[in-house]
Amino acid sequence: MAKIGYNDDSAVVIIGSGAGGGTLANELCQKGIKVVVLEAGAMQSNASFINDEWKSFAQLAWLDPRTTSGSFRLAKDFPGLPAWICKTVGGTTTHWAGASLRFQEREFKVRSEYGQLEGANLMDWPLTLKEMEPWYAKAEDKMGVTRTNGIPGLPGNNNFKVMYAGATKLGYKEVHTGNMAINSQPRDGRGRCLQLGFCFQGCKSGAKWSTLYTELPKADATGNLDLRPESHVTRIEHNAAGKVSAVVYFDKDGKEQRQKARIVCVAGNSIETPRLLLLSASDMFKDGLANSSGQVGRNYMRHMTGSVYAAFKDPVHMFRGTTMAGIVRDEAGNDTRRGFVGGYEMETLSLGVPFMAAFLNPGGWGADFTWWMDHYAQLAGMWLVGEDMPRETNRITLNAKVKDKYGSPVANVHFDDHPNDVAMRNHAYTQGERVYEAAGAIRTFRTPPYPSTHNLGTCRMGASASSSVCNAFGQTHDISNLFISDGSQFTTGGAENPTLTIVALAIRQADHIAGQMSRKLI
Repeated sequence: MAKIGYNDDSAVVIIGSGAGGGTLANELCQKGIKVVVLEAGAMQSNASFINDEWKSFAQLAWLDPRTTSGSFRLAKDFPGLPAWICKTVGGTTTHWAGASLRFQEREFKVRSEYGQLEGANLMDWPLTLKEMEPWYAKAEDKMGVTRTNGIPGLPGNNNFKVMYAGATKLGYKEVHTGNMAINSQPRDGRGRCLQLGFCFQGCKSGAKWSTLYTELPKADATGNLDLRPESHVTRIEHNAAGKVSAVVYFDKDGKEQRQKARIVCVAGNSIETPRLLLLSASDMFKDGLANSSGQVGRNYMRHMTGSVYAAFKDPVHMFRGTTMAGIVRDEAGNDTRRGFVGGYEMETLSLGVPFMAAFLNPGGWGADFTWWMDHYAQLAGMWLVGEDMPRETNRITLNAKVKDKYGSPVANVHFDDHPNDVAMRNHAYTQGERVYEAAGAIRTFRTPPYPSTHNLGTCRMGASASSSVCNAFGQTHDISNLFISDGSQFTTGGAENPTLTIVALAIRQADHIAGQMSRKLI
């Protein structure tokens, strides 16, 4: 591992090592650029991952205090855990399921497609699908996404077979085991999926793409990477000219450090990224960094989600095999006859007994709840994920009444479902139940949203500095050497799982940064 001095102001400092930060680090290091990655979490490995839900959750999840407000169900069920993201090297790529889907063309221009929707803050992306296609192709090749580049799909487990039987009986056409960043055959020095069934607990075989054991080791091999785990950033500093100049953080020994920087890229997820910009307010930037538009923290999206579980007469053993290798895409289009704009996906999902007990019906108990737990081996499950509407009032703010262990105000997550989100969820619940009933289910159960890993918006990109935080390259409008490098730059959420788009944007951003550096523009 390279060692870059604290006073070396020639390096790019990246805050966060997940899909955005880890990918960006490797891309820049491959171009000969020195990079410091500051990661709040500890270093794990394939060997140290724990195939036990509760122990793994304690090992990987971001459990620092947060608060919630708003009418969304999680504010009641999980007030201290509005999001299920990770605090570890590799970020949430250690925990994600691997689904890798491109945005559809219309999802880059929803304001033009949907018109003005009351209560929503819709805006077109400053990008099109055509512009993104070459970057998507690079990301798919990097990640080894199945059903691209000649890579076969994963095999279907029983959970998928039940979904497939019901979906095809209903007439759905696009039903398969998905576009997954999980090796279906050995590739890029990693073996094939062993169907262990613990995708959310860190992939012990390494078949699932994670920056922990793909991008970051490759970046390290260049000699240009200084990765610092257990480094919690508390603020970003700037100079008299208004350019960012240093990052202040607490190291693993609890000592405050200051790392100088030529460029700072923030990739802390859509909760911690705006929180950090707001915590970095100064006399020059009284409302926080890059916030002249007032949009930092606003337009928080978490995707329309929910789950349907179904009980069958015979065992299904949904927990055996790849967790999310199964998808129905037919509802992903925009068909307003359904009573809402946008679309959604149905994706296979299984939870182990501990999480099923916590998430099936939070706070529930009694005979009905125990009936479902008693029939655990006979259950099939799916996750519903769709495009939720950005709203200015759905936002991340600082809660000065609650501090973390470093003395900083924690993030408060405020969220209210838009009526479009509710209509979409109800339609998805109904269709999910119909899929299982067609497959012979004896009972179905609608499960409310879990703490989400799909946290988007809050520092969105746009063409105008008055209505967005950054431009099409994630470069903030207000500060040319400050970049947003994660899902918080999403203008809207789309129906698709976001990781592939985050990685594609990171590859594109690296090219832009390298070009700007070579021309001494930043």
